[in-house]
Amino acid sequence: MRISIDSNTDSTSVSTAGEQPEHKSMDATLRQDTNLRPRKNVNGRRRQIVDGKAKWVQSNASPSANSSPVHRLPTEILSEIFLLCFPQDQPGLAPLLLSTVCRRWREVAVGFPKLWCMLQLRVDRDDSDWQQRALFYDSLLKRSHGCPLSLKIVCHDELSELRHVLEPYIKQISSLTLDFFRCGKPFMVADFDALKELTVIKRGIDLERSINLSLKALPDNLRKLDLTHAMGMNAEIIRSCTVYSLTENAWTLLTNLKIKIHWLVEFLHLLPQCPNLSSLSMFDVKEPIKYAYPDRTTHAKLQHLHIHASLIGDNDVGVGLFNALTLPNLGLLDFRQKGPWPHGEFKAFVTRSKCPLESLILGMSMTLTDQEQEECTSLIPSLKITETGDSSDIDP
Repeated sequence: MRISIDSNTDSTSVSTAGEQPEHKSMDATLRQDTNLRPRKNVNGRRRQIVDGKAKWVQSNASPSANSSPVHRLPTEILSEIFLLCFPQDQPGLAPLLLSTVCRRWREVAVGFPKLWCMLQLRVDRDDSDWQQRALFYDSLLKRSHGCPLSLKIVCHDELSELRHVLEPYIKQISSLTLDFFRCGKPFMVADFDALKELTVIKRGIDLERSINLSLKALPDNLRKLDLTHAMGMNAEIIRSCTVYSLTENAWTLLTNLKIKIHWLVEFLHLLPQCPNLSSLSMFDVKEPIKYAYPDRTTHAKLQHLHIHASLIGDNDVGVGLFNALTLPNLGLLDFRQKGPWPHGEFKAFVTRSKCPLESLILGMSMTLTDQEQEECTSLIPSLKITETGDSSDIDP
């Protein structure tokens, strides 16, 4: 359920009796937001949606409209049907199109807060229509009526003006995706008290490392952080977060983290900063741990560990990994690399950790011999071993 405010909506409009001028203005603003690239097969789907809308308008305008079974549906049931109308790839078309079918559908859609809880907002450079767009965004946010919000912000410039639009709704935002093309200043989220999930996507340049600065101060309720698409800035983020004391650093409260780490040794620096992690996914690992560490890193709460090596890095990024770790609560290990399976290290790790490991997933070219499988299951009888040929960049 994501309302894509910058979607390329069809210019076809449907006039309805009793429609308020502000609705017409909002729909016009939506039609002007046509700066996204066309998506594959979107035109065909949009045509189907518009054709279907036209049929419904004709049906509701006919003398027999009042006898239509759909017309007689209770508001609660019609609202739930609306929730099922969101296309997976471009769901933003549905709420606004549904609200243009007829007067009753508009009343039901506008009065159903869940329909407006997932929004996509866009900030462009040199946006001459920003004031109109800001009013449009505010009117849609108001329709959520205090329900938790899941927002995606697509940014081609700094976000200070959008921040002013979001100010009245900050306490509602539980999930936030920041999709940056160019970012000149940090977007601080420390006061987003309701924020539980944060995803950062970085596609362009960041001359001032503003995203790193943004992530130094995280809200206390944040539990999930996804940096897998932050374009290789993660090593700097890890190093910078170690500057702060653990009592002042909200990284300590994270329970789920996805991140790209080119050097596996950064993993050993990361774990102490996130003592409450239960799930950690690392992608695009290129370099193994090349030096023996006298003190092993122990993490008592980590249950799921995903390590996916890069296709272009070292063939054996797992060298030294298991020798450097003790994970007494590990239940799932997903390990994918091009090199051989470090069987001896793994057995020592399992014996030392005494972990309740239930699932071992091996990917890329890594496989176990029959003898190695027997030795693994003899150590942990309930262990399920899965070998997959999937590449390392598949998100678990």
